[in-house]
Amino acid sequence: MFTDEYCAYWWKYFDGIIAPSIGATLRMLSASMFLSFVFGFILAVFLILYGPHGLRPDGFKYKILDFIVNSIRSFPIIILIVAISPLTRILVGTSIGEKAAIFPLTLAATPFMARIIENSLKEVDKQLIEAARSFGASDFQIIMKVMVKESVPSVVAGTTLATITFLSATTMAGAVGAGGIGAVALNYGYQSFNNTVLYTSVLILFIMVFIIQWVGDWLYKRIL
Repeated sequence: MFTDEYCAYWWKYFDGIIAPSIGATLRMLSASMFLSFVFGFILAVFLILYGPHGLRPDGFKYKILDFIVNSIRSFPIIILIVAISPLTRILVGTSIGEKAAIFPLTLAATPFMARIIENSLKEVDKQLIEAARSFGASDFQIIMKVMVKESVPSVVAGTTLATITFLSATTMAGAVGAGGIGAVALNYGYQSFNNTVLYTSVLILFIMVFIIQWVGDWLYKRIL
């Protein structure tokens, strides 16, 4: 089945189209996940501070933050990419391509990460928080030295799930010109009736998911 002609045919597509798209996908995913983790962590801290059972309960501020998080999360990623394309064009200079995909992916992933981190922080034993407060710890110290420290394994597990979820989002971004392995699978595989490109792309995505999950499980076991 795998003749020399077929291997040469496969390598032509892999070297010329698929391999560069793997790098584009990894760059989009790593940049958007890093930024969304940073912004999501900041947002989660405020949600923990102002929540009903938070360190500084404030119903009004919490409802505003909660509304923003839920509103963004309600948009399907491909609709969000299209809807904010004018804003993307203003900020990035273009609404098409790898760089243009990072902004909407980050915007979509930030509330997702915020909820993951918020829920992880909520799981910390309340007695530990009260003990830290009784020793005169500030809110910032309680969050950073008690809540964050205790919730690291849960945050790692949640971040692994989010990374896999938004790997699939990068493939959807390919449908609107963002590039990456999703665009290759769609344009050069499905729409061109090229099963070699299509199934090679699917296999690569499967391997990426497997590696991300393996790394996440390894980190979880190391810090548990």
